[in-house]
Amino acid sequence: MDILVILIPVSLFLGALGLVGFFWLLRKGQFDDPDGDANRILRDDYDDHPKQ
Repeated sequence: MDILVILIPVSLFLGALGLVGFFWLLRKGQFDDPDGDANRILRDDYDDHPKQ
């Protein structure tokens, strides 16, 4: 039972860290267009060279 004193705060910290990371990526626009890249490669006008 003494290990729960360590494991509960560690798990809460890691959960909060993951939540903060998710909201940070959400603000940066990481999840704005999840299907765009998958569909872009199927178009006929696909270009192998990256845009600059």
